[in-house]
Amino acid sequence: AVQRERMVRDLIAARGIHDERVLAAMRRTPRHLFVKDHLRNQAYGDHALPIGSSQTISQPYIVARMSELLEVGPEHSVLEIGTGSGYQTAVLALLARRVYSLERVPELAQAAIPRMRQLGFDNVKVQVFDGTVGWSEWAPYDRILVTAGAPKVPEPLLGQLAPGGTLLIPEGQLNLQKLVIYRKSPRGEIRRKEGEDVAFVPLLGRHGWKPEK
Repeated sequence: AVQRERMVRDLIAARGIHDERVLAAMRRTPRHLFVKDHLRNQAYGDHALPIGSSQTISQPYIVARMSELLEVGPEHSVLEIGTGSGYQTAVLALLARRVYSLERVPELAQAAIPRMRQLGFDNVKVQVFDGTVGWSEWAPYDRILVTAGAPKVPEPLLGQLAPGGTLLIPEGQLNLQKLVIYRKSPRGEIRRKEGEDVAFVPLLGRHGWKPEK
């Protein structure tokens, strides 16, 4: 708890994250439970860490920044693309009414599901599926967060975004992207706004980067 408090104060709030609900969620989420045992002493540093299957847990600042940009309210349903370890999922679960999370790597999803239960998040559903296709069963979503880098936004995700909703995605090259916000007006018109540079693992799937054979 002391390390978490220091992380939030020195690595997140000090860098300009001011949303009190996001800061509170970051304080409450035990990041050390989302990394491998031998990396636990690095859990509260501001860096990404490997979680297996060529995937990473994002640095705390980026998790907080994306959560703040998404402007998640307690009444919102959120679709997350890329469960990974479930760290961002847990932060979203503290902010939203419901979180639906898709993960294409079965091993990661199978580890994240009991972790969610262990931490008492009963408002989260995790499924193994191609996230670029979305999850039409529970659509439309008030907020959609993509936690991997895409060449462009997958069209099915824009289709599953509710009128008045917001979608946040890293868009660009394989190893460098920009955070891009899409907002859908109540009449269904889409507006796009580019933000800061980021570097995420690639979004693989039918409407993303093609997996290597």
